[in-house]
Amino acid sequence: KTCVGGSVSIQELEEGSIRSPELGLQVIVHCLHRCWSSEELSPALQDLQATAANCTVLSVQQIGEVFECTFTCGTDCRGTSQYPCVQVYVNNSESNSRALLHSDQHQLLTNPKCSYIPPCKRENQKNSESVMNWQQYWKDEIGSQPFTCYFNQHQRPEDVLLQRTHDEIALLHCFLWPVVAFVVGVLIVVLTICAKSLAVKAEAMKKRKFS
Repeated sequence: KTCVGGSVSIQELEEGSIRSPELGLQVIVHCLHRCWSSEELSPALQDLQATAANCTVLSVQQIGEVFECTFTCGTDCRGTSQYPCVQVYVNNSESNSRALLHSDQHQLLTNPKCSYIPPCKRENQKNSESVMNWQQYWKDEIGSQPFTCYFNQHQRPEDVLLQRTHDEIALLHCFLWPVVAFVVGVLIVVLTICAKSLAVKAEAMKKRKFS
């Protein structure tokens, strides 16, 4: 078969022109799935839709329930321990209603019943101490002082967040990388088609030359 540069045949280029769109499509689908999955994009959108408000503490108490968390103790070492559940109810100035406070969107989705999930330790006692310190902070240092909180009236009006963990930059990355992957895929296809076209022209010229 006639080769371009003495190394690539037309048949190989034809096979490459078939594989290239598949490769580009696979890259695009992977990026879309990773960035636009409900595990990443949906929480980010909900987080950004949250409205700032002033909150004041109504009550701080443990409810007598414990929940499990997962700790790591090395590369291949994992385990579970327990922590007590503390609930901080606040008054939301925007809706003038009672709401359960959560540290952030991640903790809200992980355990919507509790206000705080401590950094998970192997010993249950250390988890309990972390929760107690957090509880005392809200009782003694915050008390009735107003503070900024965030709530989503349409998604979860009964919950408020102490802080937002996502911003516009995170969303920009989710939309930017699929576009970049698409452009790269298109370039691969275009370059392959161009190479195939040049190979066909070169073969035609050689046939005319030796005919």
